[in-house]
Amino acid sequence: MALTMTRREREAFLAGVHVGIISIAEAGRGPLTVPIWYAYTPGGELRLITGKHSRKGRLLAQAGRFSLCAQTEAPPYRYVSVEGPITAIEAVDVERDLRPLAHRYLGAEEGDGFVGFCRKVRFLGQNPKIGCQKFNDLQTPELSKKQLCDRTRL
Repeated sequence: MALTMTRREREAFLAGVHVGIISIAEAGRGPLTVPIWYAYTPGGELRLITGKHSRKGRLLAQAGRFSLCAQTEAPPYRYVSVEGPITAIEAVDVERDLRPLAHRYLGAEEGDGFVGFCRKVRFLGQNPKIGCQKFNDLQTPELSKKQLCDRTRL
């Protein structure tokens, strides 16, 4: 088994369902490193949802960039690590953003329940945001960097 992945394999892996681990710089201490759901389509942007006033949301706004690692949980272990600048912050649309993300991780029935829960506890009223990121670099297990996409070619 090869330890390196081709660009196509890295993009396909990142598009698979994995809980990502996001790292965001934080002044005066180590980076905030926590699990997060994300969405990615090969050749597109990595998108995530977090509350604007949450610790993640505040740090993302301050740092303007983040790193994310997605990995398998069983042998053979594989992972893809990406990092880059935030290219947009947009208001969340439930049907465009939240429901598809909830379905991705929980399935349709439980995902719809999660969306209903978010509405009930007014999570959606707290102005959650979605961060969009086009990645300039993608790291493979041996940490070599390859250009994933260039905005000028889109």
